[in-house]
Amino acid sequence: MTNKAPVSAEEFLGGLAGQRIVITAGGAGIGFAIGETLARLGARIAICDVSGAALDDARKAYVPEVALHADVTDEADVDRLFEAAASTLGGLDALINNAGIAGPTGGVDEIDPTEWRRCIDVCLTGQFLCARRAVPLLKAAGGGSIVNMSSAAGRHGYAYRTPYSSAKFGVVGFTQSLAKELGPHGIRVNAILPGIIEGPRIEGVISARAGQLGISQEEMTQRYLQNISLRRMTSPYDVATMVAFLLSEAGINVSGQSLAVDGNVETL
Repeated sequence: MTNKAPVSAEEFLGGLAGQRIVITAGGAGIGFAIGETLARLGARIAICDVSGAALDDARKAYVPEVALHADVTDEADVDRLFEAAASTLGGLDALINNAGIAGPTGGVDEIDPTEWRRCIDVCLTGQFLCARRAVPLLKAAGGGSIVNMSSAAGRHGYAYRTPYSSAKFGVVGFTQSLAKELGPHGIRVNAILPGIIEGPRIEGVISARAGQLGISQEEMTQRYLQNISLRRMTSPYDVATMVAFLLSEAGINVSGQSLAVDGNVETL
């Protein structure tokens, strides 16, 4: 990378064209936005998702070269994903660990242990299972990038969402540890902490919390927005542009960081 100032968006985000990238849960929400954005910038994309309909939507919208039904908590599914990506793309330059679930809403004495384990498995263990398959491919490529999706809940305690918040705090620790471990191999590792993201998932979370408190969904939504300095939700494409920056030459010396894209969530 040269010392001259970039003169265009293409130069500023240099190095994305031709990158071989795996995105988990790439068929909807943030994953869809990331896949569409990176494909538009010339990257070659492999995705997985647990929804066949979401995979179909992605195939139509940005044409990933690999689009597999896979659960990131299933080691055999993860193996199939990375075998297909390596075979089709010819290697790997980046992993976007995006898959996650909202988990249960309730007091700690109300949460079913099965629901707790499922949330931790998807949001944290799934990232480990994908990273362990991605790292040998990234080393073989001479370096690359891993972006792990955490959350504003990985920075703030989140009452009544303890499984989710615990998993997302774990993602931050996982990210910092991997950045130290993999830096000597030229592999950058960062976490993104999205805030209140527009879409069906947050609508479900708000609805569940509103039901607990006995208030309307509209009132609960306003309570959430009052805790955001910019008083608005975040678009999935705001997160996607941060991913593009981290994978580009502009982000070549950014590693071990937890980057909030949330309008400044003050508390949860």
